[in-house]
Amino acid sequence: MLADPGLEQAVDLFVDTLTPIVTTLAGQVQGVDTGKLSGDVVHEAFNLAAAFVDCDGIHTDAELWSLILLFGPRLGQDLLRAGPDDLRRTGLVAGRAAWLDEPSVMLDLLARYDRREGTQHARTYHDRAMSIAFAVAAVDPYTSEAELRAIERFRATLARAGAPSGTEPKPGVPQPDGAAPAAVAQPELPPARPLEELMAELEALVGLAGVKAEVKLVTDLIRVQNLRRERDLPVLDQSRHLVFAGNPGTGKTTVARLLAQIYRTLGVVEKGHLVETDRSQLVAGFVGQTAIRVRETFDKADQGVLLIDEAYALTRGGGTGADFGQEAVDTIVKLVEDRRDSVVVIAAGYTEEMATFIDANPGLRSRFPKTITFPDYSTDELMRIFDDLGDKGGYHCDGPAADAVHRWFDAQPRDRSFGNGRAARNLFEACVAKQAGRIVQIDDPTDEQLTTLTADDIPAP
Repeated sequence: MLADPGLEQAVDLFVDTLTPIVTTLAGQVQGVDTGKLSGDVVHEAFNLAAAFVDCDGIHTDAELWSLILLFGPRLGQDLLRAGPDDLRRTGLVAGRAAWLDEPSVMLDLLARYDRREGTQHARTYHDRAMSIAFAVAAVDPYTSEAELRAIERFRATLARAGAPSGTEPKPGVPQPDGAAPAAVAQPELPPARPLEELMAELEALVGLAGVKAEVKLVTDLIRVQNLRRERDLPVLDQSRHLVFAGNPGTGKTTVARLLAQIYRTLGVVEKGHLVETDRSQLVAGFVGQTAIRVRETFDKADQGVLLIDEAYALTRGGGTGADFGQEAVDTIVKLVEDRRDSVVVIAAGYTEEMATFIDANPGLRSRFPKTITFPDYSTDELMRIFDDLGDKGGYHCDGPAADAVHRWFDAQPRDRSFGNGRAARNLFEACVAKQAGRIVQIDDPTDEQLTTLTADDIPAP
């Protein structure tokens, strides 16, 4: 029995990198009880690895054997002579998952020293610890959602402790079978954006906490699968296609565009462009033409992401139109299977209607297994969107204007016709237009007058 090589490499890197740092700093920060450092960096690595093994409560033999073989000799314990069943009985792993929720003494030491000296030791800890996290998740062929959520939970713990992300290991980008050599493959494409930059842009979006969490889970799963491919380990074939459910203006297209770039960075697709389409572009008026249109649209989205807006409309209509819509659905079902390695499809629309759409064809549910729900924006979130638009355009509200904008959002019925982010944009543009009508009546207006929206510029609710 051998320890998992990927986990062994991650642990070695953690220990070799952090041991000299901690040894040097342990006595230099006042108020730190170095006796609580749990002995040494090896014990810290064990705590990390054991916590991620425990996070889903499963404790597979492969995971436990790796702990036994990697840490038995290092810690000088009887782990080396134990087997997985013995380790389960000792309770040495059970309950370790809670360790992910609070910064360790060692991490606190590094973060405090960074704040005092301007160093980046906590960032180093972050990157090496995340290597262990992903390595544990890659030990078994199936990565559970509990493991992915634990990774995100630990990221939040690191952030609270002041350990920013730095250079997390980037899993390899496998080329699909038959891909063109790099020397001739789309040289005009700009470089893929760093994953850290894309995730920061996602996090900066107003609201959408649940959506962000789901995208992070999807991202982490792909990273683990890429790690397994690098090591020639089996990877379960899982669909990348998604359903985005929610009302208009809730950020579905924005997130789809970001997700397309994330997929490119992680090697799921080569180009990472987003192609948007809907029923009017897919369904033709004559027999046989609809399938051709659908295939042409998939061709445009090759090595990128295809967003089908209001996808449920494909199953609506009467008489011949409905038949042609169903032809589009049937063709989509075939193509998402035939081109699963070159096109990712996102079907978007109202929540209830999308559930009906998924039931329209027996193959849709298995090919679109995951639905991400986009909630309506709250009034406070709409205010943030309105203010962001103002910042970009060089406008700001005075106090009474801000109150009037808030009242306007509060007065809008949150039904299916509400435009969410689009409503904020439409209101902002209406306010700018009214302000322009007021400003032209002023001789030689000041910069402050040109950039300030007053209550008179806000339309009545």
